[in-house]
Amino acid sequence: MIFWEIAKRNTKIHLLRSTLAMLGIVIGVVAIATMGILGNSMVLAVSDSLRTVGDSVIVTPHAGGSSHGFGGGGGTTSLKITDQQFQQIKRASAPNVAIPVLQTSDRMEFGVGQDDIVAAIYGMNPDDVPDLLTLTAGSYSRAASGCLVGAQFAEDNHLNVGSRITVGTDGDKGTLRVTGIIEERGMAFDVSTDSAIVVTKDWFDAAYNRDDYDKVVVKVKNLDDLPGVKTAIEKQMNKRDKVVDVMDTRKTMETIFQTFGQITTFVSAIGGISMIVAGVSILNIMMMSVTERIKEIGIMRSIGAQRREVMSMFIYEALILGIVGSLIGGVLSLLGGYAVSSLLLQTTKYLFVPSSLVSIVYGVSFGIVVSLVCGFYPAWRAANLNPIDALRHE
Repeated sequence: MIFWEIAKRNTKIHLLRSTLAMLGIVIGVVAIATMGILGNSMVLAVSDSLRTVGDSVIVTPHAGGSSHGFGGGGGTTSLKITDQQFQQIKRASAPNVAIPVLQTSDRMEFGVGQDDIVAAIYGMNPDDVPDLLTLTAGSYSRAASGCLVGAQFAEDNHLNVGSRITVGTDGDKGTLRVTGIIEERGMAFDVSTDSAIVVTKDWFDAAYNRDDYDKVVVKVKNLDDLPGVKTAIEKQMNKRDKVVDVMDTRKTMETIFQTFGQITTFVSAIGGISMIVAGVSILNIMMMSVTERIKEIGIMRSIGAQRREVMSMFIYEALILGIVGSLIGGVLSLLGGYAVSSLLLQTTKYLFVPSSLVSIVYGVSFGIVVSLVCGFYPAWRAANLNPIDALRHE
């Protein structure tokens, strides 16, 4: 493989020029792979955060217009779901579980020396809570004086099972005892409990004089039934006027992931531009190399070198630049992915998953392909030089 050795020799002779060309490839590979890793990590992080709510249909009051009830009667929309409306939603979504939820916020105190805060409060029927929430400690509350607290809420306010929470201004809503800690759920469309407390519906009704609901969460047993359940509820509730808004969480998640995918594609395309610039640099360097070695090419052709052999020599040279630059870029992409994941996502647990690492493979492959493509024309031009004219070249 004498022509491979000649290509390596020429790369070493013009080391600075070759290094600058490889640097462009390195930057392009790092840009493409790092942005791919970041985009995939963002999708995985959001997917993990939403993993508990992908099987839900969420019904909320429609925030506008007038309502004529459910087949008769008049009235204005109050931005709440009445018990009658809940029963209709429950029938429309059967046999799936429909969970009515009340929601407000209030001031809370935790004991002497601790600052009081304002936090969210969810009211639910005790029988419904296990269908929606999982505990990491304690037990589900059935007594009106008991409550569950989110994992982040418990950590921030140093609460444990058995701790007491005084609710309301000057404690006018009473005191609750923590019976359980809710497993961290992350971002959620239904109930965001990580920094909230969950009380019984009876306690909520007594404290806030409320007997209507803010939303209804339908947990669908078969994910394929999500669109059908959503349609059934809409047909039942919005016969004449739009009374409720119905959200299919899986469809919403798909939209979010599609958006993240588009963002990842866009930022990776920016990295691709830098790769193309690097390719142009290789094209320029290879053209310079051909020009400088015209006489050498003429001598090689005059002693019997074939066109394909001359062409392969320059292809090898471009391949060396592409492979070395791309491999270096691939290694640096791991460091770049680690850095951006740490800074933007505060975690690196998604860095070494296959769907993230494949971005490095794409970046390295693209770098090698660009180098070969940009080295093809100079190699073709060198192979097609007239030997006699090449020998006369000064």
